[in-house]
Amino acid sequence: MYEVELKVRADHGPVRDRLDALGARHVGAVVQTDTYYDAPHREFAETDEALRIRQEVPADGDQQAYLTYKGPLVDEQSKTREEAETAVADGAAAADILAGLGFEPAATVRKERDQYAIGEQTVTLDAVEGLGEFVEVETEVESADEVDPAREEATELLGRLGLDPADGIRTSYLGLLLAGGSGNSHE
Repeated sequence: MYEVELKVRADHGPVRDRLDALGARHVGAVVQTDTYYDAPHREFAETDEALRIRQEVPADGDQQAYLTYKGPLVDEQSKTREEAETAVADGAAAADILAGLGFEPAATVRKERDQYAIGEQTVTLDAVEGLGEFVEVETEVESADEVDPAREEATELLGRLGLDPADGIRTSYLGLLLAGGSGNSHE
């Protein structure tokens, strides 16, 4: 599976207004804590991969945990990556398993997310601790042949939200935090 994603820095107020005007459906709000891991057998920073455990607390308070692998970026225009994710019953136990295999925590990213649905696209308003506010437009597709059309749809939706796709940031939140919070459209 591929996660096709475009991300820009943006003030959430005007975007919420546009989402309402477009008839977007509010999906929910969550607080996420992502712990990223270094591998004992290769440098993820060099291979452009990521392994994380996400602890997620939705508004209903039922904490959930996910183990996620993200492959290298697959194009020059977006944050599209192959991704594999699965729910885990116990995030702490998953962390213990990774530690037992030699994986070490590298960094933690905390964010508040507010998600909306428009057609097949998900629009996420992220408030990232230490970085500020961002808007992501994303969808998941099964094959590489579907990536370009999905990216074009995401680009079009960013425009409808009053955001400039040319301001896109390809750097992950982890990368932005590690770089001291900077990020431009060509990272």
